[in-house]
Amino acid sequence: MAAAPPGPGPGDVERAGALMAAARRITVLTGAGISTDSGIPDFRGPQGVWTKDPAAAAMSTIGAYISDPEVRRRAWRSRLAHPGWDARPNAGHAALVELERAGRLHGLVTQNIDGLHQRAGSDPALVLEIHGTMLEAECLSCGLRTPMPEVLARVEAGEEDPPCPECGGIQKSATISFGQALREDVLDASVAAARSCDLLLAVGTSLTVHPAAGLCGEAADHGARLVIMNAEPTPYDPLADAVVRDPIGEALPLLVAAVTGGPAG
Repeated sequence: MAAAPPGPGPGDVERAGALMAAARRITVLTGAGISTDSGIPDFRGPQGVWTKDPAAAAMSTIGAYISDPEVRRRAWRSRLAHPGWDARPNAGHAALVELERAGRLHGLVTQNIDGLHQRAGSDPALVLEIHGTMLEAECLSCGLRTPMPEVLARVEAGEEDPPCPECGGIQKSATISFGQALREDVLDASVAAARSCDLLLAVGTSLTVHPAAGLCGEAADHGARLVIMNAEPTPYDPLADAVVRDPIGEALPLLVAAVTGGPAG
């Protein structure tokens, strides 16, 4: 498998488009970078949530969340103000819908919790939310799931740390925090999608969080091509057949157009 140059080079978009056009079963792995054009900041980029406020990471650490009521209160305020509630799908999300309509999308694994792929029109059956969803709350004791707007209405009404209505336990968003295990069924389906594709396209992810990042290696080990589209270098760039640094909202529609034979969207 040919290795890509260490950084962006001329022709990478064209090379990536040619690889995409030749593929028949494309699995896509998306990260926070695909949603930044929708107004949702990433975590580790120059303007990322954790870059600008390292203390915010505690809200995504299960041990701190369970043990510290103030972390939970801050987390609920943060959920209430999350930009995802007003966000709309962008050109990158729309391009992946076009890839699905072309019959080439084998699976869509997302590290994002914002639900924008489904709102753009992606088939929910193809979307594997490996890090969960912000659209529901989950009780850490009894497992009850509640639509997030219902719980946020309680926060707006004055409950700073609303307990589970069923058992009184601690609630959090139905997302995977650091220190929490991934849902086994979702992880298994994600690994299967990586192993059975002939090209894996990683979009807008730093590829530093495992096991999601390891899907690149799973795909390559099973003979698939690897295309990485991310503004910053990733640990998997040396394994890739093409590395694209161009803005996702511009480059991803071009790659999909190479597959469909026309402009994406």
